Amino acid sequence: MNQPVAAQPANGKGPSLKRALGLWGAMSIVIGTVIGSGIFLVPTTMINTVGSVPMVFAVWIVAGVLSLFGALTYGELAAALPEAGGEYAYLREAYGPFWGFLYGWTQLAVAKSGSIATLAAGFYTYLTVLSPALAAPVVVLPFHIGPDGTLLEIRYGQLVGIALIVVLAAVNYIGVRAGGGLQVFVTALKMLLIGGVIVLGLFSGTGDFTHLVQKIPVPAAGVSAFLAAMVSALWAYDGWNNVSMVSSEIKEPQKNLPRALVFGTAAVILTYLLINVAYFYVLSPERVGKSQRLAAEMMSALYGPIAGRLVTVAVLISILAALNGSILSGARVPYAMAHGGLFFKSIGKVHPRFRTPGNSIIALCAWSTLVLLSGWFDQLYRFVIFGSWILYILATASVFVLRRKRPDLPRPYRVVGYPWVPASFVLVGILLLVNSLQKYPRESLMGLVLMVLGVPFYLYWRRGKPAGVVAGPESE
Repeated sequence: MNQPVAAQPANGKGPSLKRALGLWGAMSIVIGTVIGSGIFLVPTTMINTVGSVPMVFAVWIVAGVLSLFGALTYGELAAALPEAGGEYAYLREAYGPFWGFLYGWTQLAVAKSGSIATLAAGFYTYLTVLSPALAAPVVVLPFHIGPDGTLLEIRYGQLVGIALIVVLAAVNYIGVRAGGGLQVFVTALKMLLIGGVIVLGLFSGTGDFTHLVQKIPVPAAGVSAFLAAMVSALWAYDGWNNVSMVSSEIKEPQKNLPRALVFGTAAVILTYLLINVAYFYVLSPERVGKSQRLAAEMMSALYGPIAGRLVTVAVLISILAALNGSILSGARVPYAMAHGGLFFKSIGKVHPRFRTPGNSIIALCAWSTLVLLSGWFDQLYRFVIFGSWILYILATASVFVLRRKRPDLPRPYRVVGYPWVPASFVLVGILLLVNSLQKYPRESLMGLVLMVLGVPFYLYWRRGKPAGVVAGPESE
């Protein structure tokens, strides 16, 4: 089988992206972007939602299996279409350029930029544990444009978050090998530290395994509570699909992309289950339900406050890996849009020396910085979840569409358990959408409005172009 080379420029001239990431680099994107701050926060929300420790584990397992089903399906799509942009390419090929653009618009405008801003904010929030002065405002601007109409405040911590985004943008700008190398290093360090937390918790000898079968009173239980907890768990699992966005820079993509998706997601599931066992072994369900910083409280209970503060360093490294992975992968979506003629041409340029989509990296990080300064990142992220899941479901369902529409497409990997595996992901995803629409109608509708705002831009960039599928970056 011939080795695909990097994606070529749209005009056939100039530098191209370089396939420089191997299996470990690809897996580190999956693991590093999924495991951020969620695993240190979500168990508290989940126990307060379902009220039962066994039910918490049931939610983690179901959400993990669902994510694994998605990863298995994306393995076929990524191997068949190893292009920059991931879902952008799948939606474009299956349903046409409009749906590809809508995905790219949602990612750039709110989803990926909001995720980067949220991670940067989480980084400086945890950093305030070590340096409380970072929470102080540098300036309060006389504009009521903050969340809920509050005054716009710029804090020292936000400046730290911006500096971190700039540094990581620079690392990824100078080469995918540099960004990928950093990703491998911080992900390995993160997993080592999380593994240490798990081992120290489980082998402390001071916990109580009866905690794992206990319950606490909650306002409501049942299917609705289970689905609500599923949303929290899926937020913690979110990001397994990011490696598909850098498909055009993965070595031997037909082999490495499916492996990275499946093995990386499986590693995350195992890690989440083990650290939850450690949490509930050391702390009672009541303490977990009241905890603000779960891992730090667990370690403080075992080894004192200094150990708790050291866990903060582990959380910072975890967030750093997720942030770097988000920048590395997210910048490939506007790059792919530009190649298709659906975004500014300059965003589709490859740096002649570094062979990276430098302009796309700058654009994504600049917009993410503005989102971080606005203070609206948490709200935007909540708004976009509903719309993003619509596009995830459509992307997963594209495996059915493309098998009919493009039977000639080379498929070196075919999803295991077809058609039941992708169908299960789609059906559960629809169920979650219905539940979200019922529980959070305002946020869900706002998410759709934010997506619709991209339609005029699509019409602008499509003007004068012939009908049909817009081409993406070529691969040989």
